[in-house]
Amino acid sequence: MADSWWLAVMMIKKAVLLWAVSSLLLCTTISCRAIPLLKGEPTATPTPTLPGLEEVALGFLKSWERTDYKSMYALLSPSSQAEITQAEFVRYYHDAAAETTMTALETQLVSLLRDGPQAQAAYRLIMDTVLVGRIERDNLMSLSYADGRWGVNWSPGLIFRELEGGNILRLFRHMPSRGNIYDRYGAGLAVEDQAVTVGVVPGQIEDEERLLAELGWILGLEAASIKEKYALARPNWYVPIGDLSFEASQAHYGTLTSLPGVVLRDKWVRAYPEGDLAAHLLGYMGKIEQDEQAAWAAKGYRSDEPVGKAGLERWGESYLAGRRGGTLVVLTPTGRQLVTIKEQPAVQSRSIYTTLDQRLQQAAEAALGDERGAIVALDPNTGQILALASHPTFDPNMFITGIDSDRWQVLAGDTGRPLVNRATQGTYPPGSVFKIVTMAAALEEGGFTSESTFNCPGTWYGLGKDWPKTCWLEKGHGQVNLVQALTVSCDVTFYELGKRLHELDPTLLPRYARLFGLGAPTGLEVPEEAAGLVPDPDWKLAELGESWFPGDSVNLAIGQGYLLVTPLQVAAMMAAVGNGGTLYRPQLVLKITASSEEPEQVFEPQKLGQLPLKPETLSAIQEGLLRAATSPEGTAYRALKGMEIAVAGKTGTAENPDADPHAWFAGYAPADDPQIAVAVLVENGGEGSQVAAPLFRQVVEAFFKLQQ
Repeated sequence: MADSWWLAVMMIKKAVLLWAVSSLLLCTTISCRAIPLLKGEPTATPTPTLPGLEEVALGFLKSWERTDYKSMYALLSPSSQAEITQAEFVRYYHDAAAETTMTALETQLVSLLRDGPQAQAAYRLIMDTVLVGRIERDNLMSLSYADGRWGVNWSPGLIFRELEGGNILRLFRHMPSRGNIYDRYGAGLAVEDQAVTVGVVPGQIEDEERLLAELGWILGLEAASIKEKYALARPNWYVPIGDLSFEASQAHYGTLTSLPGVVLRDKWVRAYPEGDLAAHLLGYMGKIEQDEQAAWAAKGYRSDEPVGKAGLERWGESYLAGRRGGTLVVLTPTGRQLVTIKEQPAVQSRSIYTTLDQRLQQAAEAALGDERGAIVALDPNTGQILALASHPTFDPNMFITGIDSDRWQVLAGDTGRPLVNRATQGTYPPGSVFKIVTMAAALEEGGFTSESTFNCPGTWYGLGKDWPKTCWLEKGHGQVNLVQALTVSCDVTFYELGKRLHELDPTLLPRYARLFGLGAPTGLEVPEEAAGLVPDPDWKLAELGESWFPGDSVNLAIGQGYLLVTPLQVAAMMAAVGNGGTLYRPQLVLKITASSEEPEQVFEPQKLGQLPLKPETLSAIQEGLLRAATSPEGTAYRALKGMEIAVAGKTGTAENPDADPHAWFAGYAPADDPQIAVAVLVENGGEGSQVAAPLFRQVVEAFFKLQQ
């Protein structure tokens, strides 16, 4: 009779356990939160006091949520801790999180059944990942009471049931090909091209010494670094070592295919078909730095993947890379696929159409030639950049398969600074180009008119006899009105204006400079952009501990002193003068193509502001700029004489205390209906009229020739 009673109790307990497990398996259709947390009835056989069972199960799960693997390990049963060390345990969970690309984990304790010193917990995992989306899995946890406490009986199956028996968790990544970068007409500037990945299968290597020597020579890698890559790999794993261009792989094909253990795989890599054309705008690809790996891993990137490091490659990374997907599977120890945990397809990348005209870009770079400097050409009616050249430059193709430290040091240490985009990062005093701003401030708030006259004897003593300042024309310009002063770039006139404006308000001229877009980044999509500097009394006191004197305003009036601008800012300023006063944000991206999830994104022109000028002020400035280019007395007349299209512009020769002056010319064309605005800067080039203006002419003539 007693045996029958005991058998009945055990059958009831078994039925309850089967109910809990079946309830757990129904969690895909029934909310797990609806399943009560159960505790088994005590058995007839005396059992030890069992405090903390629920706390141990919950503690293990909640520590997992926090990725506190050491606390999880502390909750293992003594027998489990004897089978696996804390370091091995932590590494196992860390590797599992990395392999799944887990970003967040939620756990739910569904039920808890106890049978004497043994217990079983049913729980649900809700795991958010980067590459395979959300994973929801139900599982069981075994616990036991030993040495006066409850502990979790650990096995790899606690992560996913299928990992029992030495099975392996493996993620196969799905990476869309990188999007292209085009000019405004669809010419490819940065595209995908074929390359070859050289890899090894460790178990197939026969002559390791020869393999390391040959791969080291071909790939430009140290033997130790090659061996380190496959040192911990399983014998049958394929381990990528390095990339070669398709051409280079063909050149070394015989050697590579003769090495047992070497496997070649085709892949797609970035390529720049026009070499260094527009390199500073396009940027380049590079490896993920060690201190950035966690941030990129959170986006699904492997640590060895190239990413955009500069220019549009960097700005447009999220578009160009698409969205990575993956298939998370469990493999048997022999490599056979056992089950798919979760799969999420990749989302195609999106390409970028720029505002550039490849043909005009080629013309601008050819005009600049070997000169150190920059040329910016943009549409004055939209702000769209048509060409942007900077020299010295670099070929972004050298980064495709990785650049070694020696080559990088040579490139980064080049005194010509080829990695610097002089059009957006180079800052220079604008010289007489700034006289446009000074004239605007004088006409708007200084009480002057376009007919106000000034006498230029060649030397000016407005700051006192001990502080004479000379005009660029030693004999002087004689009597000139304000429009003529801009045309002939009379320094004495603008010295006087600087002094008068200072007397009215020392901050007046700096304020107008900022209204013309100087002293702040323009907001161009390329992230490498300098703000320049518009000095004022507050800046000088804070930075130099000195007061702002009349001489500071006088120097500022002719574009000297502490004032610094970028060629891009000058081009945008000149475009605003030419188009009637609208200051546009320079625009480089025309549109982003559609993907399966996102529609095409078209970028519209953006207005940064309106020049604070009355029509008569703007008209007077425009007249002075037209005469500067088309009248015999104009500073740019000789360089621009004979052009079929009337242009307007301003020369600048910016003093440089350490070397020859910088040569400037900025203007627009046609003068009466501008279609293009151009700024030219030649570092240490000398006279703007002799050096920069001819380059302006080449670019403008190329532009109108292309319109035919």
